[in-house]
Order: sequence, then C-alpha cells, then structure tokens
Amino acid sequence: MQPIDDDDAGLSHADAEPSRSQRRREALAVFDLGEELVRLTDAQLATLPMSDELRALVADTRRITAPIARKRQLQYLAKQMRRREHELAPIRAALDHDRDVARRGTAALHRVEAWRDRLLAEGDAALTELLAGHAGADRQQLRQLLRRAQAERDTGKAPAAARELFRALRALFAE
Repeated sequence: MQPIDDDDAGLSHADAEPSRSQRRREALAVFDLGEELVRLTDAQLATLPMSDELRALVADTRRITAPIARKRQLQYLAKQMRRREHELAPIRAALDHDRDVARRGTAALHRVEAWRDRLLAEGDAALTELLAGHAGADRQQLRQLLRRAQAERDTGKAPAAARELFRALRALFAE
C-alpha cells in the first residue's frame, strides 16, 4: 500500500489550514499587539487607524490595574482584535512607521552628538571638515560656540555653550 500524499488527494499546501502552532503564534502576536496598544499614550492612539469600538476596548483595558484582571482583559481585547483581523494590518503598519520615524530621529540626534563631541575633541580640524560638507553654515557662529564650549569644559563650568553648539548643529543638519 502506498502512502497517501497531500498532492495526490487534491490538496495543495496553500489550501491546508495553518498548524495549531502557527495559529498559536498568530494569537500571541495579536495579544502582543494589544499590549502595545494599551501602552500607547492617548495622542499616539488617536493617530492609529482603528474603529471606535476597538479604541473603546483599549481604553477599557487601560482602566484596569489589578494584574490578573488586566491580563484577562488583555486576552479579551486580543480575542476582539482577532475578530477584526482586517483592522490589524493598517494598525501594525502605522506602528511600524512610527517606530521607523523615531529610529531615524534618534539616529539623527546621535549623529549631532557625535559631531559635537568630535568638535570639542579635535577643534578647528573637525570644524573645517564640517564646514566643507555644509557650505551654508555660519562659520563664525559655530567657531564662537566651539571656543566657548571648550573654555567651559576646561574650566569645569556648566555646559551651556555645548548645548547651544548642539542646537546649532541640529539646525544645521536639519537643513
């Protein structure tokens, strides 16, 4: 007797139902998404494309603070979200977009910090390199801020000029 092959029975792998493990992973992913929605601020939540019913469920879940009751409510929220599967893709896309924007903003701030630190460490050599890359920069203002920041650093004063230099660099890189 030959073993029965799914292809012989007229079933393709695409027609087969997902495995129990796959369904569980998907349910846990929806639960995690629900937890993430509950952690968002009201302003962040308002920007997401979701129905008023789902928004109300998230608000109800936020109000519950007892750990066991909150977990039960999160499970209920996830169940309701699974019933509204068509809403989840736009929500995930919006959250991913927000994360990407935040990541790019953080990277830009790190770049500005690195330039400020490099300017303070290397002085005029780094400033010349910076100005070569940004022709529209105010050379005199940057040089003056750099000198004041270096003087503050050397005397142990509060880094007010270093903060000003940071703001000037941030404005320069934003252009």
